[in-house]
Amino acid sequence: MSGFEGSYLGANDKISPRAVMECKICWTPYDPEEGDDTRQVLPGTPFIHLPDDWSCPNCDAPKEQFLVSHDPGSDAMAEAAVLSAKTKALVTDFTEVWHAKMRDVPIVNKLLHVQAVGWRMHEGRPLGILISPWFMNLIQLPAEGEDWNDLMAGAKEVHSFPSGQYEFICNTREQTGGYKACSLFSPMNDFKSQAAAVEVAEAVMVALFQEEHRAETDRSADIRAAREEEIAAVQAAEEAAAEEAKAKEQPVPILTDAPTRRQIISAGMASSEAD
Repeated sequence: MSGFEGSYLGANDKISPRAVMECKICWTPYDPEEGDDTRQVLPGTPFIHLPDDWSCPNCDAPKEQFLVSHDPGSDAMAEAAVLSAKTKALVTDFTEVWHAKMRDVPIVNKLLHVQAVGWRMHEGRPLGILISPWFMNLIQLPAEGEDWNDLMAGAKEVHSFPSGQYEFICNTREQTGGYKACSLFSPMNDFKSQAAAVEVAEAVMVALFQEEHRAETDRSADIRAAREEEIAAVQAAEEAAAEEAKAKEQPVPILTDAPTRRQIISAGMASSEAD
């Protein structure tokens, strides 16, 4: 194994480009932000990119005699590795669905393919966008040590973000295990290219955490206001019909074509007999 001795046991892929190294012979540090004037190494050069014949500028100890002093990028590197493994399983699962079940379904957009976009850790859990030829979903995966395999498929949960509240539906896949999905777009026919879908997905992941977008995503107030306007319109129509009937001294007509208050409030789900 090439590399250096120390807490990472010579594995160069276990340190980040920001790692500050230290000679274990004379304790001379190598800071990538400073480089090494004595060897004409420019500032910004990571330790792992130093030439193989580079040695300690103070005692000439070889690279393998350096230890990790501290690594500001190690947490980000570990997080990236977790996200990579999780999203790889997710993409594999839905790529198999695409080839096995969805390829010939009329609603799919064959200009698109399955891709994970904008993934990050949120409250210890992987969160990001999954694009496919038939949907774009916001996906949440379990944290390390959590087991979501017993999630009830189809169960709904509401999760809060700075931009508003979003409804997630629980499900499981063979490789991914349990996950929660919030539908953003379906079908995907409005997207003319994969690049266009990725651009939208990246924008969604930014806007998700911006409070100024709350009014656009939290639609409950708008929906209720629209319902109240419809109720007021029905009431006005009923009152106008009553006034007209009274003026003509005729029975008040029943507005059979107008939705009832209960139907309006429940978005048409209630029967008129229940009023």
